[in-house]
Formats: sequence, structure tokens, C-alpha cells
Amino acid sequence: MIPLRHPNLCSSNLIQLKSQTKQTNLNRTLLSTSRSLTIMVLDRFKDLPFLILFVLVVLCTFGFGIFCVFHKNPNYSNLSSYTYELNSTSCVKGSDFNGFYESRFDFYVLSSSGSGFLKSLIWTLVVTLILSVPICFLLLLLLKHYTKQIVYVSLPFFIVIPIFLNVYWFVACTLSSSCTDAFPLVYRILVFVFVFLIIGVIVWIFVANWRRIELTVKIIGVASDALSKNLGLFVVIPLLTLGLVAYYVPIVVFLVFARLNGKIVPKESNGEYTCAWKQDSWVPAYYTLAILAMLWSLTVMVEAQVYVISGTIAQWYFTGEDSKPRRSIRSSLRNAFGPSSGTVCLSGLLICVVRIVRAAVDSARQEDVPGMVNLVLRCCVKALLSAVDFLNKFTINFAAITGEAYCTSARMTYELLKRNLMSAVFVETVSTRLLAGIAFILSSIYAIVVCAILKGASNIGVYSYVVAVLAWALLIIVLGSFVNVLDNVIETVYICYAIDSDRGEVYRPEVHEVYALLPSSRNHRSSIDPAAPPA
Repeated sequence: MIPLRHPNLCSSNLIQLKSQTKQTNLNRTLLSTSRSLTIMVLDRFKDLPFLILFVLVVLCTFGFGIFCVFHKNPNYSNLSSYTYELNSTSCVKGSDFNGFYESRFDFYVLSSSGSGFLKSLIWTLVVTLILSVPICFLLLLLLKHYTKQIVYVSLPFFIVIPIFLNVYWFVACTLSSSCTDAFPLVYRILVFVFVFLIIGVIVWIFVANWRRIELTVKIIGVASDALSKNLGLFVVIPLLTLGLVAYYVPIVVFLVFARLNGKIVPKESNGEYTCAWKQDSWVPAYYTLAILAMLWSLTVMVEAQVYVISGTIAQWYFTGEDSKPRRSIRSSLRNAFGPSSGTVCLSGLLICVVRIVRAAVDSARQEDVPGMVNLVLRCCVKALLSAVDFLNKFTINFAAITGEAYCTSARMTYELLKRNLMSAVFVETVSTRLLAGIAFILSSIYAIVVCAILKGASNIGVYSYVVAVLAWALLIIVLGSFVNVLDNVIETVYICYAIDSDRGEVYRPEVHEVYALLPSSRNHRSSIDPAAPPA
């Protein structure tokens, strides 16, 4: 039984929850929390030290960045005009106009060549970005009302599109003399057969998991319905992403100016002296600080988006069918960037550390360091990182629902999910792969249409493939963001369903009908007795 501490939940429900938390040690501890603390839980900052640390990192990044701008050496751009003077053993400025004329010539060449390709590329990307909005809304509408049809129609394309692309490149390469010379027939056949083996594996996965796919169809339908009731998220999440981009702009400018902090010094090479640029000793340290600040800010923004999505969907879930939550997105934003900002910063820091350590482990694996101890350490580190990453994901969902601090949310999430761990993994993996596959299919079909239009309406030749690939990449990024939002909705609804089950209540019967079909963990053990229904 998990006490909800979200400010938008009515006080009567909170009183009922307290009356139902008397049957386990965990719930007795939670019962000791007074009503006043329950109401004020989101008026006090949680995990405040991590918020202070994040603010200090950002302030240092911007402070030293401003110093880089005003402390720059203007002679960096004139390095080619400096020559070494033997008498003074120093670099002195001369006159050199070649670089000026060369830069003007390069600019002229770049601006005058490939104008047709550049025009087609710009217009295609702009049209793709505009069309991506109705495509996302149409996909959401179809997933809400015709989930089964969309999934079952998309499944054959998982096979047809790879087969088409495999046959197309093989035939195109065979007909092209340059490709034939660079790629012999034997290697083409090997790649051709290998791709078909991968397609066969995909078919086998579909057949082996057919029952899971049927259940996942229902889960996606429930999540799509929940997301359609909170369409404001499609405005807030892109705005948060644009805010992160705007936040990155000055940091990138600072990094550019940081390399201008230094001086021109003589450099000896093979007995000859030349003039070279020497950065100040503190510049690498600032690069490290700025890059870490950017990485941490990225993970913080990702977790803030998850927090906002989870808080909004949870308010919709626990409001019930008879009423509609008011200002749910606004309250979730206020909590994410207010009292719970320290929790968001801590969660983002853990994700950042996990990503950095994982990158270091992968780099060490590429170096192929021998030794059984090294192999065992790598496996242990990967297992630990996967566990932290998995627990952190559901912790931020739970923190958004209850308003608790990070460590409390992690402990309570573990107590909630330890009986349903396999179900949680199932919800995460199968639905994500199906949605990602649908996004890939739509993007591929769109890219094929774009390529056909460009070949018929323009004369850019082989560059039409480049434009089509870039349009495919842009659309799949947008659809990937949509899939990510829907994934977070699925996970939040799962957490809400688990809380509902522990409390012995049914706020959303349509959700219980679907999520009750999830397979139970083999280690199922009832650590929390079901609560008796209120009289």
C-alpha cells in the first residue's frame, strides 16, 4: 500500500490511504507521517544539496565562459601572419593577405556550387518538419482507436521493407560499374545472404512472442488513450527541448571563445622554428567543466520531461472517470522545477555517471585488455549499471507521483515492483520495440516517397538519395520523441496500476482489465497485505 502525496489528489483520499496503512512495517512507518507534512511535502525542497551542486556547476560554467569571452586573444585569427624573428627569438606580426583572399574564394565557391541540392534539401527538411506534427497526431489517433489494426498491418512491413532495401541495393550495386569494381560479387552475395538471415531471426522473434504482442497491443491502446487526454504534453515537451537548445547556445559560444585564450609562441621542429598557438593551461579544465555541465543538463532535462509526463498522467489516472484534472501539466512543471528539482538533478546525475562509466567500459573493451579479472570486472560493472539504470527509471516516475525524495522513492519503488519485476521488464521492452518499429516503417515509407518525388521533380540526380536519407532521419527523430513520450506514459500507467492494486482500489477499470493480464514474477511474494475496502 503506497500513500500518494501528489498535491492535486483530494485530501479525503489521503485520509483513506492513512487509514489503510496499518498492516506492514513499511506502512506503519508511512503512517507516522502527519497530515500537515503530507500537505506540505511539495512545499519543501527535496534533495537540496544536489540542486545546489547543479546550480554551482552551471554558474561556474557561465562565469568562466564570460571570462573566456573578455579574455580572448584577438591575434589567434592572425596566426598565419606571424613569423619567427631570429634576433628577438620571438614571433612578430607581418603582413599576409593570402588567407583573406583564400577565405573569400572558398566562400564564393561554397555559395555558388550545389545550389539546386541545397535548395531541395532545405525545402524537404522544412516540409518534413511541418508534416511531422500532423503525422504524430494521426499516429496517436490511430493507436488509440485502431491499435490492433495498426500493429498487425505494421508487422509485415518489418519484413517487407528490409527485403526491399536488401534486394534494391544488391541490384543497384550490380548495375553500377563503380560499385561493382569497389564491391566484388562474392562480398555482395555474403552481405545479401547475411541480411536475409537477420530477417529470418526477426520472423522467428515474432512467432515466438505472438501472445506477448497481442497483450502489448492492448497496453499501447490504453497508453494512447491516456496520452490523448493530455495533449498539452505535445506542447510542453518540445518547448522544454527548445529551452535546452537555447541553454546550450551560450555554452557552445563560450567553448569557441575558450580556444582563443592563449598566446602565440615559437615552436621548434627539426631544428626549424615556427609560430604556433599555445592555449592557456586552464582551458582544458574549462572544456571538461563545460562538457560535464552540458551532459548533466541534458540528463536533467530528460528526467524533468519524464517527471512532467509522469506527474500529468498520474493526476489524470487518480482523478477518476467522473472528473477531469485541472492544471495538471502546470502543477507538474512547478514541482519538477521547484520543490522536486533536487530529485530531478540527482536522477540526472546518476544517469550521467552511468553513461560515462558505460562509455569508459566500452572503450576498455575495444582495447581488448587480456585477463580473466578484467573480464569479470567489466561484467560486474555492466550488471551494476543496468540495475541502477533500471531502478532509476521507475524511481523518477514514482517521485513524480508521490512527491517523495529520491532515496525514499527508490526504496518504495523497490517494495512496489519486486513482486512484478518481470512484468515491468516486459512492459518496457516489447512495447518499446513495437513502437520503434512502427516509427521506422513510417519514416522509411516517407523517405521512399520523398526520393521518388525528388527524382521526378528535380534534377539533383544521385543527391536525391542523400536528401531522402536526411528527411528519413529528421522524421524518425520526431517520431522517436513521440515514441519516448508514449513509453513514459506506459511506464507511468503501470506504476499507477501497481499503486492502485496495493491500495485495493480501482480508479481506471479499463487499465486494470489490461494490466491484470501481465505475467507475474516467479518470485511472487506478498510482502504487503491487501487492504480491506473502506466501509
